[in-house]
Amino acid sequence: MRETLADWLNHLESQHPRGVAGIELGLERVQSVSQALGHHQNVPVITVAGTNGKGSTCAMLESILTCAGYRVGLYTSPHLLDYTERVRIGGATITAESLCTSFVRVEECRAGIALTYFEFGTLAAWECFANAGVDVIILEVGLGGRLDAVNIYDTDCAIVTAVDIDHTEYLGETREKIGFEKAGIFRSGKPAICADSDPPQSLVEHARRLGAQLNRIDSDFGYLREAGQWSFWSHQGDKPVQFNDLPLPNIHGVSQLQNASGALAALQALDARLPVRLADIRRGLREVKLAGRFQILPGQPAIVLDVAHNPQAASMLAENLAAQQEAQAFSGVTWAVFGMLRDKDINGVVKALTDQITHWLPCSLDGVRAASADELSRILQGQAIASRRSFNAPAEAFRYARENAGGDDRILVFGSFQTVADVLHELA
Repeated sequence: MRETLADWLNHLESQHPRGVAGIELGLERVQSVSQALGHHQNVPVITVAGTNGKGSTCAMLESILTCAGYRVGLYTSPHLLDYTERVRIGGATITAESLCTSFVRVEECRAGIALTYFEFGTLAAWECFANAGVDVIILEVGLGGRLDAVNIYDTDCAIVTAVDIDHTEYLGETREKIGFEKAGIFRSGKPAICADSDPPQSLVEHARRLGAQLNRIDSDFGYLREAGQWSFWSHQGDKPVQFNDLPLPNIHGVSQLQNASGALAALQALDARLPVRLADIRRGLREVKLAGRFQILPGQPAIVLDVAHNPQAASMLAENLAAQQEAQAFSGVTWAVFGMLRDKDINGVVKALTDQITHWLPCSLDGVRAASADELSRILQGQAIASRRSFNAPAEAFRYARENAGGDDRILVFGSFQTVADVLHELA
């Protein structure tokens, strides 16, 4: 008997041979179970892929559409503190009871088909949306795009955010190969929004072969950064627009106007089905929230949480940290609680952030994919970083940082969702 959400999550981890960390790309199994569940698409679907910026883009879409009065279903991953964060309906996190009800349905219909943790969760999320009668569904791709479980649903508008090197064992070792996988969410005759200013040619060519309506940032739409505000412009189709005097998104970071532009381009492309007012856009940008994306906690010393876990995200984080220093938000040194997974480009992440960090506090994470603190320390040593001290867990490293940081210093927590989650638990 599985009665609680914890019971079900344990089941999800055990019923596929590869467990919670297991990845088995492909659509046949999950498509078969979806058909058995009787899933139908009765409302607009927006699918978001990309190496970095997916979560921010989804959050802004949800916030704006909610402000416009739509009942939004949002599916994202991974979560930070609780699995229920992955499914949101009407701007609120799903209840554990609703999720358990959906898990029961998936279990009844899978007929012995082994689903991964992510596939099981994707099907359950759609069940929740169907039961709640949502007006629009936003799906964040878990990995890649073409063979990701969310791609069994036909998108009405696909968004690809920044594309860079990550998950090379599954997606390929070049931006061209990875771009092709991301473009797999495009559909013939449907809007395809690309918010990468230098997209892989494979993405552009795939959109052309499909006959997708590709709209690219800097050519079909874009933004102008201004003092304390910004403007969005678009030449999509026969409805050119310009939105002036927009508030900066309530998510910190130098890349957030790029993400916001992709979200607004998608909303413009879907205007006939999901009209929003300029007032809804402004309010949605002001009210959007997303934990762990250059999240700055109040107080002294300054605490910055960021889930950056690949070189592109680390470079953006470095820009954000430099901008914070230039704005004189702190005047001391930076202590970095640093935990990563072994299959990430750890060297590339360290290199991107070397100039912004004074004291490195590498820490071990849980799980078979996690790099140990000693492994991280050896990589730091290889890059001639002398100021480092290892810890068994992020919370332990964070406690050390708080004990030793001065009021004018900054504590940075980064490298993985798990690193940030462990510190959030410590702060709770």
